[in-house]
Amino acid sequence: MTDIITDSWSNIIGTLASISLVFGYLPQTIRTIRTRSTDDIATGTFLLMGLGGFLFAVQGALTGNLPLLCTNLLTTVMSSIIFSIKMYNDHFKGKRRNKK
Repeated sequence: MTDIITDSWSNIIGTLASISLVFGYLPQTIRTIRTRSTDDIATGTFLLMGLGGFLFAVQGALTGNLPLLCTNLLTTVMSSIIFSIKMYNDHFKGKRRNKK
């Protein structure tokens, strides 16, 4: 009986964590896509967060944990979008400075 209660609480906490992570990334991702503004974004943060999400997705795939896999695939995609736009902006900003 205790295992069932523990498993239920574990699933509830895991679900809430997944929802929090996805909805935590979503506003920044939408803002970055819409505005293309990345000046205030730390490159290392989104690189490491994307890597962490990817590694958790791999862990989810290896262990058969579908919620872990799906949540971290979503956060990896969102981190990758933000990181890609950041790298694009930084690359072309440097080219514009050199032309002046």
